[in-house]
Amino acid sequence: MLALAALLAGGCSRPLFSPEDERTPFDRFDSVRNQFAQQEVTDVYGRKRPNLRGRLTPRN
Repeated sequence: MLALAALLAGGCSRPLFSPEDERTPFDRFDSVRNQFAQQEVTDVYGRKRPNLRGRLTPRN
């Protein structure tokens, strides 16, 4: 039982995707055109939040 708990706790230590990795083909398209938006932003309380507004706004 203890070994199973240690195995499950170790699975959460590393994120699935690196922040530098492109997640979609659109990320590569935006980065080539210097319109790439950060994946996360820091709010006024210092917490990291997904940058939904920056990633979903229309680009010119």
